[in-house]
Amino acid sequence: MPLKSSTLEYSFNCDPKFTSPNQSIVQFFCDRVFKFNKIKNVKISFIFCSDNFLSNLKKEYFNKNQYTDVIAFQMNKDSDNFLDGEIYISLDRALENSQTFEEPYEKEIIRLVIHGCLHLIGYHDKSLKEKQNMTKIEDKFLILDNWKKLFKNLNE
Repeated sequence: MPLKSSTLEYSFNCDPKFTSPNQSIVQFFCDRVFKFNKIKNVKISFIFCSDNFLSNLKKEYFNKNQYTDVIAFQMNKDSDNFLDGEIYISLDRALENSQTFEEPYEKEIIRLVIHGCLHLIGYHDKSLKEKQNMTKIEDKFLILDNWKKLFKNLNE
């Protein structure tokens, strides 16, 4: 069932072996990212999946045999009027990343959501400088909105 906010529309699918991330929190952060970047018309599908599922996409579309945490596909040609995309997030990677970086699992999921949105907007992370820039932007959104307090409030 799609959630709507103004002209920003999101749909969610989650592999049944996982608990689906809180859709209200995902929507909240996506709204902030897109509005900050002055993108007003969005239709994004989130697919929360396993390492194996995402690894197969990486092989098929990028010819790389490796695990990854997030892949974003823009479904329409560049347009000033509309952004249509799919964001695939490995919840296996999110869990491992949260343990590696000693961050809460929910925060890591939101970081990957923001990361996927930034890719759809046009940010890249092929070079170290680009990766550092994306991480800096992700951190700003996570700090700006005090994600932990938000998560608590939306789950009450």
